[in-house]
Amino acid sequence: MLKVSTIGLDLAKNVLQVHGAAASGAVLFRKKLRRDQVLKFLASQPACTVAMEACASSHYWGREIAKLGHEVRLIAPDYVKPFVKRQKNDAADAEAICEAAQRPTMRFVAVKSEEQQAAAIVFRARDLVVRQRTQTINAIRGHLAEFGMVAAQGLFHVAKLVAAIEDDRSGIPEMARPILRLLVEQLRFLDERVARLDREVARRAKEDAEARRLMTIPGIGPITATAIIALAPSAQTFKKGRDFAAWLGLTPLQRSSGGKQKLGETSRMGERTLRRLLIIGASAAVRWAMRKGSTADPWLSRMLERKPPMLVIVALANKTARIAWALMAKGGAYRVPALAG
Repeated sequence: MLKVSTIGLDLAKNVLQVHGAAASGAVLFRKKLRRDQVLKFLASQPACTVAMEACASSHYWGREIAKLGHEVRLIAPDYVKPFVKRQKNDAADAEAICEAAQRPTMRFVAVKSEEQQAAAIVFRARDLVVRQRTQTINAIRGHLAEFGMVAAQGLFHVAKLVAAIEDDRSGIPEMARPILRLLVEQLRFLDERVARLDREVARRAKEDAEARRLMTIPGIGPITATAIIALAPSAQTFKKGRDFAAWLGLTPLQRSSGGKQKLGETSRMGERTLRRLLIIGASAAVRWAMRKGSTADPWLSRMLERKPPMLVIVALANKTARIAWALMAKGGAYRVPALAG
């Protein structure tokens, strides 16, 4: 009798699809299970590999299933897609997950602990609040533009529009003024929430020794340092810093063929929160160097002389990611490179 070797689990909110296969790939069972039935069913199965897509709730299920003695494998959805045959449905997805998990060269996602996921919530919450603040600012700009009131771009210049709303002599129709004041109140509320989240991030960065070491790297502040610790897997997951930069999506896409190497735009195939923070930090460093006309980093000086600013920003973010990996993997603090004599 064939023994189950791999189970593919297609996750959902209420009804989950299960696909079991032997080591030879032969199908042993296909089942639909309610949420409260999943762990009971898996507890009745012999120890085997249980594979899922790395998506919402997958880390929770990974932790719970691992407690039953199974080996849990999480796979990026993009790596599962090629194994889906013809029509896409829950049964086909579960089978594709099962087949993908059996590939010897497949790459897997590490299951996060509850502490890691709890630490990441502050960044998800901050991103949400910042997006809501941006939406509110854009709404205020759009409404006042209808009355001929325009301010320069940037958060700093919004104060001009707020002052116009609060000034009874500004020429804004009285029918619109109370509604616009509601938006101003919403903006101030969101500003306070962003500041509160920033204070929490700064507190965590101050208390964490590794975050303090990461902040010695130019372009990495409290938010980026604590985000790397909370969102990135262990440094030992990667063989070298280049692998970490590739995981973040800071390397170019390859379209090579026929022995000719062709590189495209940045892949953007990794952790987007960390990638965005590193890009923002690199952008600030490049703008500062361009404004001052010089920089203490000889590598950055050479790049700015030869390459366009946006390319330099991405290259600097890539370099910063590799330096951050080196500090996490090997310890120590960042040292400014010496200028050539």
